[in-house]
Amino acid sequence: MTGPSHAANGDAGLNLLDELRWRGLVHQVTDEQVVREAFARGTSAYIGFDPSGASLHVGSLLQMVNLLRLARAGHRAIAIVGGGTGLIGDPSGKSAERQLMSQADVAANVELLRRQLTTFFAQNGVQVEIIDNADWLQNLGLVPFLRDVGKHFSVNAMVQRDSVRKRLNERDQGISYTEFSYMLLQSYDFVELYRRVGCAGQVGGSDQWGNIVSGLDLVERLARKGDGTLPAGQPWGLTVPLLATKAGHKFGKTEAGAVWLDATLTSPYQLFQFWVNSDDDDVDRYLRFFTLLDEPEIEALMVEHRKAPHQRRAQKRLAEELVRLIHPQTVAAVLAATEVLFGGNPLQASRDSLEVVRREVPCVSVTKLVPLQEILVGEGRIFASNGQARRAITAGAVVVSGQKWAGDLSEPLAESAWLHGEYALVRHGKKDWQLAVATD
Repeated sequence: MTGPSHAANGDAGLNLLDELRWRGLVHQVTDEQVVREAFARGTSAYIGFDPSGASLHVGSLLQMVNLLRLARAGHRAIAIVGGGTGLIGDPSGKSAERQLMSQADVAANVELLRRQLTTFFAQNGVQVEIIDNADWLQNLGLVPFLRDVGKHFSVNAMVQRDSVRKRLNERDQGISYTEFSYMLLQSYDFVELYRRVGCAGQVGGSDQWGNIVSGLDLVERLARKGDGTLPAGQPWGLTVPLLATKAGHKFGKTEAGAVWLDATLTSPYQLFQFWVNSDDDDVDRYLRFFTLLDEPEIEALMVEHRKAPHQRRAQKRLAEELVRLIHPQTVAAVLAATEVLFGGNPLQASRDSLEVVRREVPCVSVTKLVPLQEILVGEGRIFASNGQARRAITAGAVVVSGQKWAGDLSEPLAESAWLHGEYALVRHGKKDWQLAVATD
């Protein structure tokens, strides 16, 4: 497949390898010149995704965006969802043996990830092929596989791989033959993709370097065998850095757990807050890694950010861009809800933004005629007692739909306090929120 590298981003003269380098996304390449020429003439490449969960998470997002960049630059981009390798488990980065998943669970996750990836790429205007490696791995015969593929792997070299060596040194854990064999399966993926669709390149995290090199070597060995089934052309591999914060913390983990791309597991608002809370030391790198913004725009944004870092302009733009990539239909409502919850005027809030707020703050359903007491006081409410509520009102710390409450707890809200005739947003101080939703 041909196409000018990076043309979709408005600069046909910039090789995609150069773009990846200024973004800091090149950790290792198998052959600089081969990769550069492949991007110059048009190439194909794949990235694998592990179906160990029912959703991808922000740790997966970098590779999703890399596939997006490949496709936007005119290359053939392929996503492999590991329905076959997921039954084994990649030992890379794991200090202990994985718990094997059932075939049914893996198949269910493959389908969920396939839908998630399909939606992501479609809403960002590109075509990416999504393939399940169970299509060929499930049908392999053990003896032919060992004879035709296993013969090309040296155990001496395999035990030197970091993912294996570390486990071998752990007497209590060790590594099973199942996980030890994983690199053969991933290498064979490269052969099958090269043979079936002419896929020439593989991209992965830096922890995948050994698997990528093994796959490339296997392609070349089988091609040299002259069996007539492999296409011409030199295969290549590229790895990107593994993500961690500048402070050394694992990327994508919060106190609440992983940050998911499925809106039912991590809401678009929560996803926005994850990115907007990025550290100043990380935000420049995240803008380069995760967004499609070009170099001049990122540099200009960082200049403005450094003038007033407390305004978090870079983080807000980062968060907006990534919510737009993943949940484009909710961007406006999420931005408006964020504005409401961080100092904006609720009277200007849209119904959609209030629905976002409804999912993020404590909510109570009441009739419009109830006194404010029933909204503010009680289990799950802002205040535990009437006395606390009255003291807060006297101090001017209770705000109802943007206006300080000057009345009594026994009074109902005025009709003007019900936004869109349905919502009343109550705030105590800066962070305690309660949303009342009218039932009549």
